[in-house]
Amino acid sequence: MGLARASLDGSRGLCFPPGAVLDPRSLADRRDEIAESCRKRGVRADVDAVIAAQEGATSLQTEVNEANRARNEHQKAGKRKLEDAEREAFVAEGRRLKEAVAALETRADEAGAALETLLKALPNFLHEAVPEGGEENFRELHSWGEPTRFDFEARDHLDLGTSLDLLDFERAAKVSGQKFYYLKNEAVLLELGLQRFALDLLMEAGFTPIITPDLARPEILDGIGYNPRGEGTQVYSIANADLCLIGTAEITLGGLYADTLVDEADLPIRLAGISHCFRTEAGAHGRESRGLYRVHQFSKVEMFCFTRPEDSEAMHAELLAHEEKIFQALEIPYRVIDVAAGDLGAPAFRKFDLEAWMPGRGDGGDWGEVTSASNCTDYQARRLKIRFRNKANRRNEMVHTLNGTAIALSRTILALLENHQRADGSIAIPPALMPYVGRESIGPR
Repeated sequence: MGLARASLDGSRGLCFPPGAVLDPRSLADRRDEIAESCRKRGVRADVDAVIAAQEGATSLQTEVNEANRARNEHQKAGKRKLEDAEREAFVAEGRRLKEAVAALETRADEAGAALETLLKALPNFLHEAVPEGGEENFRELHSWGEPTRFDFEARDHLDLGTSLDLLDFERAAKVSGQKFYYLKNEAVLLELGLQRFALDLLMEAGFTPIITPDLARPEILDGIGYNPRGEGTQVYSIANADLCLIGTAEITLGGLYADTLVDEADLPIRLAGISHCFRTEAGAHGRESRGLYRVHQFSKVEMFCFTRPEDSEAMHAELLAHEEKIFQALEIPYRVIDVAAGDLGAPAFRKFDLEAWMPGRGDGGDWGEVTSASNCTDYQARRLKIRFRNKANRRNEMVHTLNGTAIALSRTILALLENHQRADGSIAIPPALMPYVGRESIGPR
């Protein structure tokens, strides 16, 4: 993957690496912003080395173009009639120019590949409002509802799910291993009902429903910003196939428009993807990860949007509003947090998490993440080459991409069971969900 592409006349126009995550042309001008983003995120990257590599690659590309121009002029000169002695010298010079161009192109391609590797180490820029610090340094933006309290001893979702014959982790462990589970009886109706409930809300808001593949090529995962291979990956790879199980429909929805020039009139594009999600969850243990909170497989309805750059912040707020509307309808208390820089993934410019109150979590209840909404600006689009034609300036520009969890079924069922439990061990179904589940309560048995 070099910097250059061949044009019709044999010259090579400047073409930035297809895997570039930041615009190489902005590196020098925004050097301090990039360095600050790396510092706040705790990312080790030599920004000055990347800038030097970009300048070196650009310089080499200039040399390639100069050499090609000289070669083209030499070839044009050959159209006139030459004496034998002249022709022999002309052919020798042509051979020398051809070899010189080839050598320069090889160096330019190598420089482009090296630049691409360095660029991939750089995270996205940061929104100015993102709090500094790590996981515990989030900023709470607002909350809805009060933490649920009971006049009886509350039970966690595992106890409730087992007593009502809704969950079976023990048999699933025999079949598939730890952190897999069976949903049974009304839990199946809950999963299907929650899925359709969220989908109806999103379709009313202009989202196109899509059932995506559960597998994607590694280059699509890499383009979205997931590490499909190597140490620390959370991705399952398929043996004897160049495919990975997806951890979220964000991957397949973003990949849907890879290498595409989108019509500006079609923006924004709102997609609601239904998929299974698979995650290795390596190292995820402890009481807070019990049961449905952290599992290897679950189903999800994911929102994914493509917008013009100037519209992405408004779309970010819209995604969060849809998430809040869903959990308010389910009568599950929550808070919204602005995730700190050190807890952001590389693609995110800014991320909001919605944390639901979970009475069975920790000692006496605690908050647990149930949705996220991220604005990734042009970070993913640049890697996947998703552009639109700007009618105002007649240029091809990168779209902005955003993603948000409409509903992650496993954690939502967890929160629903724990918040709507009754003293007799039964579970009340929120009125908004009753038409989708077909009953007012589950149990008691």
